[in-house]
Amino acid sequence: MVFLKRNYGWIIVTILAVLPLIILSKMIHIDWANDLSMSLVESTGKGDRTTLDMLYHISGEFAIRWLTAVLTCTPFFILFGVTNLFVRQAMGIAAAVWSILHFVIFIAMEGFLETFTEVNYVAGFIAVLILIPLLFTSNRKSMKRLKSKWKKLQKYAYVAIILSLVHVALLEKTWTIYAVVVGVGFIIRIPAVKERIIGFRLKRKK
Repeated sequence: MVFLKRNYGWIIVTILAVLPLIILSKMIHIDWANDLSMSLVESTGKGDRTTLDMLYHISGEFAIRWLTAVLTCTPFFILFGVTNLFVRQAMGIAAAVWSILHFVIFIAMEGFLETFTEVNYVAGFIAVLILIPLLFTSNRKSMKRLKSKWKKLQKYAYVAIILSLVHVALLEKTWTIYAVVVGVGFIIRIPAVKERIIGFRLKRKK
């Protein structure tokens, strides 16, 4: 019970991040009897989309959603005074895993060299490269070892989300809502705005 009480937020984020994998698992057939071979289940895509294209689309959607969620943690704290560092870490791990999965599927579809043929692909690739070290340092051991450098390293998540928005925008996907959420979050972070919000919140508590 103590473990659940201390880590309930982390557990909830993990469940939310893993649940969509159930949808993806229905698109993949694993043959355990034949040396653990894997193949795609055809006719699971919507409309003219292939199964691989659907996997690519779904993984990309969840990657940008989790990246946006990570950057809303600080504004959420400023607005409501509620924070949980380890929940934010769990969100960061989810964002990184989904982003890497998205990139792996892209390589399966187009090949690695295709990454460098368009600006939006390059932006997405750089975002993934940034997220990899953030993924491997999103734990308490790394926090203790890196100390003040850990926070500086994690700030590169801002660069990753901006590059991801560029990636999505150039693909002409539905990106406006993510840009608005991230934009509002940056405005709330402005020192003058932040101080006014916190001051107003503290006055209401009195």
